[in-house]
Amino acid sequence: MNMNLGKRLHSFWTNSKHIINISYRPKNAEFKKTAKVIIIGILIVGILGLVLGIIISLIIVGNLSLI
Repeated sequence: MNMNLGKRLHSFWTNSKHIINISYRPKNAEFKKTAKVIIIGILIVGILGLVLGIIISLIIVGNLSLI
């Protein structure tokens, strides 16, 4: 599709207004629950990365070179 800049900007503006109109501000409880899930997910990924790094370090190097 070869649209000119004016049509692309108009389309972007229309889509942006639509997204803003259908979005809402979360309630406090919903925000806290979402934040907890995100923090737990980040911690799980971090701990998994650390454990895998230690295991790989022990397999390849033979000692704990991470610490």
